[in-house]
Amino acid sequence: TGLIARPKSAAGGSAGLGQPPPPLSPSPGAAGMRFPLAPCLALVALVAMGGCSQPPLQRRVVRDVLEYFHGRSNVHFLFKEQAVEGVVERQDPSGTFVQLRLSLVQTGCRKRTPRPHSCRALENRRKPTCLACYKFDTSDVPKVLDKYHNCGPSHHLAVKEIKHRDEAECRAVEEAGKSVDVLYLPGMYAFSRGLPA
Repeated sequence: TGLIARPKSAAGGSAGLGQPPPPLSPSPGAAGMRFPLAPCLALVALVAMGGCSQPPLQRRVVRDVLEYFHGRSNVHFLFKEQAVEGVVERQDPSGTFVQLRLSLVQTGCRKRTPRPHSCRALENRRKPTCLACYKFDTSDVPKVLDKYHNCGPSHHLAVKEIKHRDEAECRAVEEAGKSVDVLYLPGMYAFSRGLPA
């Protein structure tokens, strides 16, 4: 059963399993982007090579989901990002809503290995999928207003009842921070309580 925490751009994570991963190289015309690349290098063990091209909030969601997934007690091995699919990013006056589906692939390393960058994906092992929905506020460093995770086998997430529940949970996350949720004036509900049935 997928665990819930409420509070694909294909990344090529499985290519070349028998060979060392190719070195990172800047994209053409990216001479001024050496500094922003540094955080991505630190995440190379968990995040596939193409990840640095994702928008900042989407990349933040992927990192958070990976951290959540590896924090589960029943996960003992290191998993890498394989693909990101079904990305939705919408803005409104209350903030930004991000929804995505993250496909993972198991490696041959334990999750606390001291040299995670050398871990290689195992094709015939577990390949779970995580659905994630996040709502960020409008501050300069966006804060998470609400979030929802559901991780499990892809066929599990496709079950009709679970899919409907996920959709409902993600709609609730998107509503977080909207004026209808936060606007309350003292006494605004007092009159309805005294009305006859």
